[in-house]
Order: sequence, then C-alpha cells, then structure tokens
Amino acid sequence: MRNTKQREAVKAFLEGKKAFFSAQQIFTQMVAEGTEISLPTVYRNLQRLADLDEVDVISVEGESLYRICATDHHHHHLVCRLCGKTVDIAGPEFERWVHNVADQAGFSEVTHSVDIFGICKKCHEDDAD
Repeated sequence: MRNTKQREAVKAFLEGKKAFFSAQQIFTQMVAEGTEISLPTVYRNLQRLADLDEVDVISVEGESLYRICATDHHHHHLVCRLCGKTVDIAGPEFERWVHNVADQAGFSEVTHSVDIFGICKKCHEDDAD
C-alpha cells in the first residue's frame, strides 16, 4: 500500500501526542492548523493506519479513538477518563491467563484487546482541590 500525502499528514498530526483522539478531533485540529483535508479522508486514512498497525485504536462509549504508540509489541492501555492521558502497559501474567482460559475452552489463535479506564493522579489531585 502506497503512502499518500493525506495519510502522512494524519500520521504527522498524531506523532508525539500522548492522548487518543477521535477522527473528528483530528480533522478539526488539522483544518485549524491549515491542512486541506476532508473528514472522510481522515476516517479512511486512520482505518488504513490501523490496518497497518501504525496506530492503536480504542473504543470509548462507541467512538473509536486513535494514537500512535511508542511500542511495537503487544500491549494494553491505561487511560484517564478526564484528560485522556494514556500509559502503555504490558502484563505477562494477564497474557498467560488469557491463553490458559482459551486453552481450557478449546480455543486457539486467540487475540484480545484490553483497555483500562480510570483517573490519573494529576486529575485526581486537581479534582480534590
């Protein structure tokens, strides 16, 4: 699959960002920064980047959110419900549990995605003030 100018622009927007963003947020901010791009083009390119495993996708209240991850290995996310701060987490014990459950149920070639939502320390402290 060839890289397009639009895909590179979407990818460049996400580079270095710590939080996840919706396609609408990405579109709005890119247009505000002067990028000529349509919302359907943003959606299409985010899907292609997800298909290529170049962005991570989480679902929050039925909406897909996107971010470029710093790691290239299987991991999960701990996401602040207030500010969107995201921490990549790896859990070997959890991975073993998933595979044990699958084995016991007679499943193979198991895949999974786990995102954990909470409130980060900074937001918790800000809320207490």
